[in-house]
Amino acid sequence: MTTATQALIVIDVQNDFCPGGALAVTGGDEIVAGINALMDDFGAVILTQDWHPAGHGSFASSHAGKAPYDVTEMPYGPQVLWPDHCIQRTSGAAFHPALRQDGNLILRKGFRPRIDSYSAFYENDHTTPTGLAGYLRERGFDSLTLVGLATDFCVNYSALDAAKLGFIVTVRTNLCRGIDLNGSMSAAMQGMQTAGVHII
Repeated sequence: MTTATQALIVIDVQNDFCPGGALAVTGGDEIVAGINALMDDFGAVILTQDWHPAGHGSFASSHAGKAPYDVTEMPYGPQVLWPDHCIQRTSGAAFHPALRQDGNLILRKGFRPRIDSYSAFYENDHTTPTGLAGYLRERGFDSLTLVGLATDFCVNYSALDAAKLGFIVTVRTNLCRGIDLNGSMSAAMQGMQTAGVHII
């Protein structure tokens, strides 16, 4: 049993990131039961939800001559271009149907048309906040456990930002699944460990 100052952050367990989805992560659905079982052990549960408008700037379809997984330069830096996914108010953007959705907060991200948002704390410019840090601090949470999809992108970016913000951060890798795009999984694990994130 954890304490009232510990929060569980469930990252993007959505249909489009699960098998059969537009940007499926292998085994993405395998973590749902384990995440559900953890929820009652935390003082708060925050669910994040990728929530893109149609034609989002991170979609390969928005860039002539580009294919999914190409990298382009955006005003905020390099951006992987993805298949269209998690478009607002579509079934792909919905949470996996077996995921418990009775958390304390649903945080939607990636809704600004020209900037992506991997992290639960900042947009990809690393300066525009989502407001999550303020919510957690005002409620007295100092320790966070992260689970969800995908390990090497949204979980990784969220963990790094949380550590920089001064939270004690744990990532439960048994309740995450990754994409591993051009070595991104190894780089993410190394980066999180260097940042002081506890890997379980």
